[in-house]
Amino acid sequence: MRSLKPLFVLIFFTFLSSGYSQKNFTAKDIQIIPKPNQLLIQPGSFEFSKNTVFVSTTDFQKDISNALINKFQTAAGWRPIMGVKAPQNNFIQFKVDPNLHKEAYKVEVINNSVTITAKGNAGFIYGLETIRQLLPTAIESNYVVSSAKWEIPNVTINDEPRFQWRGLMLDLSRHFFDKNYILTTIDRLAMHKMNVLHLHLVDDQGWRIEIKKYPKLTEVGAWRVDQENLSWNARLTTSPDEKGTYGGFFTQEELKEIVKYAASKNIEVIPEIEMPAHVSSAIAAYPELACFDQRIGVPSGGVWPITDIYCAGKESTFEFLQNVLDEVMAIFPSKYIHIGGDEATKTNWAKCPHCQKRIKDEGLKNVEELQSYFVKRIEKYINSKGKKVIGWDEILEGGLAPEATVMSWRGTKGGTEAADQGHDVIMTPESHCYFNFYQGPQNEEPLAFDGYTPLSKVYEFDPVVPEMSPVEANHVLGGQANLWAEHLSGPKDSEYMIFPRLAALSEVLWSSKESRNWNDFTTRLKPLLSRYDYLGINYAKSAYLVTAASNADIARKQINITLKNEFPNPDIRYVLGDKSMDHHAVKYLNPIELNETTLLKASLFQDDKPIGKTFTDTIIFHKAVAQKVKYLTPYNQNYKGDAYTMVNAIRGSKNFHDGQWQAWLGNDMETVIDFEKPESVEQVIVGTLESQGSGVNFPVKIKVMVSNDGIKYKEVGKITRPYAGNVTSELKDFKINFTKTTTRFVKVIAYNLKKSPKGEDSWLFVDEILVN
Repeated sequence: MRSLKPLFVLIFFTFLSSGYSQKNFTAKDIQIIPKPNQLLIQPGSFEFSKNTVFVSTTDFQKDISNALINKFQTAAGWRPIMGVKAPQNNFIQFKVDPNLHKEAYKVEVINNSVTITAKGNAGFIYGLETIRQLLPTAIESNYVVSSAKWEIPNVTINDEPRFQWRGLMLDLSRHFFDKNYILTTIDRLAMHKMNVLHLHLVDDQGWRIEIKKYPKLTEVGAWRVDQENLSWNARLTTSPDEKGTYGGFFTQEELKEIVKYAASKNIEVIPEIEMPAHVSSAIAAYPELACFDQRIGVPSGGVWPITDIYCAGKESTFEFLQNVLDEVMAIFPSKYIHIGGDEATKTNWAKCPHCQKRIKDEGLKNVEELQSYFVKRIEKYINSKGKKVIGWDEILEGGLAPEATVMSWRGTKGGTEAADQGHDVIMTPESHCYFNFYQGPQNEEPLAFDGYTPLSKVYEFDPVVPEMSPVEANHVLGGQANLWAEHLSGPKDSEYMIFPRLAALSEVLWSSKESRNWNDFTTRLKPLLSRYDYLGINYAKSAYLVTAASNADIARKQINITLKNEFPNPDIRYVLGDKSMDHHAVKYLNPIELNETTLLKASLFQDDKPIGKTFTDTIIFHKAVAQKVKYLTPYNQNYKGDAYTMVNAIRGSKNFHDGQWQAWLGNDMETVIDFEKPESVEQVIVGTLESQGSGVNFPVKIKVMVSNDGIKYKEVGKITRPYAGNVTSELKDFKINFTKTTTRFVKVIAYNLKKSPKGEDSWLFVDEILVN
């Protein structure tokens, strides 16, 4: 201990001579995401002021310093000084250490100075982002926060990323986002220490990049007929003669500006030019690119199967693609070009004389090998320009191109297979990385793709799967999130789907696996959400929602309700009836047992106050609960529930896979409820769902009939409704009121739409028949 005395005296003397009372920080005060690899806290702190000097000796250092200086000017009301020489104290400086890895950095904070050490610009960016998160959240404010004290703890941080590829993909085809939103997204990626922005520029529903040699790609291919009033997969086929008005595209100059700005934030922009499928927009512009020169319109919505694809037999197809790629590569200096390669339905290739000739001439066995030929030929051309190819994991089919990198989205199997073959891989399994999936209960969330990826599930992700050998693991470059835009209508929708899930992914891809801890992450997340508030980010609060799972005890006519939340050891409280959610709230410990009609409200609590949206549900015990149900038309076996699903008092959600729905495909529902004794009734309510994108439609008519012998029925009420387009997913109770009558049997017939406007069989979903 004697050897520590001189150091203690020095610290104590510095503390006394500083002229102000310094705060001693603890580990709980340091809430950085992604979590640094090594962090050591020392006594004392450094306080920024108008006299603080940012010592910047290069233009790049000046640029990144100005970004933080501008924040001080806005949030503190004063502007630190920019300088080229360090004063004796009160400064922040940059030092170069060529021995560090490219994105590594070191931050050293002592009472009178801050030093960021890095190999180059990337490390300096991340060092400053760490300083930003050490500062109070009010640094993000767009107005002066006079109460804030702009100090950071004395720390030593050594940090670098676990993975070299930390990305986000934005789908610009299904919904076009303008340049300003892309630039804003780049800022937010840098804030989270992400370094790849993958732009999905081409798909069936829109071509988004100017190609000067082929102007019709944007004159025609960038615009589709506006059917935004309909659900994505319910949209009708468009005529090639109908002019599109919905869409947009980037000029080459705009894309160069995006690329340049991204580079200043250490973000590489990867363009994706889909082929051979997902190219209806290109074929709409140039029909000769297809096997049979077929004229098509740019699709306004979902396309499945994808049969309008590039002809692999025509030499002109490859001439077109090489010319397009030449212009793309002149815009994007990225190491990689993404060529898609997914979801190609090759039925046209099987009957196309050009493709069949290609198969014969090249000695190929089938259309799968023809796709491999296609990808390998394009890869060879891209390689000749000094770049590498990335493709979705379908490019494995028929044989993988020699130098290709695989982006594994259908789970991790494709990535594992590619790594086993010695190829680099980027893991982006839809189960954990598809941000177009729901992140909370569907009843509480905006319309999304029918999958579930909550914040906690993103945090569970690891790009290296357990069965990989060390050699295979070395081929894993990293991972990325993908945000497909079928259900997005603007930047606020996009933000909602990205944040805060991007924060979870950033830690997965940056921090060491050993340092990651869900409990710890959720604690550090709260101040980050406060930063989002200041920045005006429309982030999802889904993780704060309380969710309920119910099961029915039919014999006892009782419902048991379990409440839960994503956060560890959540403080969930609830009330029954019309009590307010305050001191009346009861802490949830065990399942709630109900046997009568009850209003249930529940919320997550923090500091004895409810936070997030209050969960509300009314459980109705109607006269048909636990009564026998006979199905005169059988339900579909994929949605069969159980014998009492229709009368168990548990309502289905917008997630029609929740086990509480019974469904009929193309058929009407006809059921009979048997009370086993005469019962007085005057109302029937039929609970239904409409999700037109999934082919689920409300009934067009409902009829109620009664009988005392189960043979002769008398109609007592009916309702009819015309079909109407519906862009959302919606739950609806149809009420049929009638004169009070005494009966033993109640027959309910719900009439299916039968065929959708697209000519597809229609689903009818029913979760409960309530009888009062």
